[in-house]
Amino acid sequence: MPFARLATATTPTCHIGLGLAAIGRPGYINLGRDHDLGEDRGVETLRARTHELLDAAYAQGVRYFDAARSYGRSEEFLADWLRKRTDVDDVVIGSKWGYTYTADWSTDAERHEVKDHSLAAYERQRAESDALLGDRLDLYQIHSVTPDSPALSDKELHARLAEAAAQGLTVGFSTSGPAQADAIRTALAVTVDGEPLFRTVQATYNALETSAGTALAEAHDAGLTVIVKEGMANGRLAAPDAPEPLRAVADETGLGADAVALAVVLREPWSGVVLSGAATTTQLASNLHAAAVDLTDDQLSRLAALAEEPRAYWERRRQLPWH
Repeated sequence: MPFARLATATTPTCHIGLGLAAIGRPGYINLGRDHDLGEDRGVETLRARTHELLDAAYAQGVRYFDAARSYGRSEEFLADWLRKRTDVDDVVIGSKWGYTYTADWSTDAERHEVKDHSLAAYERQRAESDALLGDRLDLYQIHSVTPDSPALSDKELHARLAEAAAQGLTVGFSTSGPAQADAIRTALAVTVDGEPLFRTVQATYNALETSAGTALAEAHDAGLTVIVKEGMANGRLAAPDAPEPLRAVADETGLGADAVALAVVLREPWSGVVLSGAATTTQLASNLHAAAVDLTDDQLSRLAALAEEPRAYWERRRQLPWH
């Protein structure tokens, strides 16, 4: 398991990862992108920004980097950085397949990504990821599995994924939607020749969306590494949009609402890696303060009251515009 590298890391931030969803393409659903990225979102501008963030993250102890085929040119930007940083040999690199980026570097495309969990899509996108990342790719995840995803029942696909695992690639999956817990439990039951197929799960979990918590604990107990995405709820838990109880706790700690929001996730005993989706080095530095946040029982109780009904949370997320 490549995540064993994190077990030997000693930096306080080694269990915070950097996700490239927000900076690998010009359009995304995070709040505040006009302020964060400005008007110039050309390929070379975002390549330089990605490299700047990767440098800053690595220097501050981050050791997991997360990309996807559908995150624009995120794999390309990450591969470029790895080639330049020949001194970096202790990181874990993850990517995902199952969505194709279709926006053609536009912020106002009719569709930004198309989902396809077929074997043919896996073979095509695996070849694309390999061409960029080669043997630096440690983890390959099925992107945004739901309970009805054909990827959970396609035996031929499972066999091919098991072949990849036998050759040293860690195989995982990510989840989305109000039925994340059901998808996680269904995936945990997938076996090939009597052995569990998946070794990692990446799921949305934050102060507003906690419904997958019990299933993630079950996954952890089954031996999977748990990666948490969208700990900031696509910017809803960051200033200036953070709800008042979160802002109040942040004031009490003397740190940012973003750091407190990520600390809520980091403290979960099943949490292996929590992703920062920072788009600027200032945001990244603030996110990384999560490792230093010590929350009281009273503060945790107030933050727990922020949890929303899952369907309401995911409907609001669905309505977020691509900026």
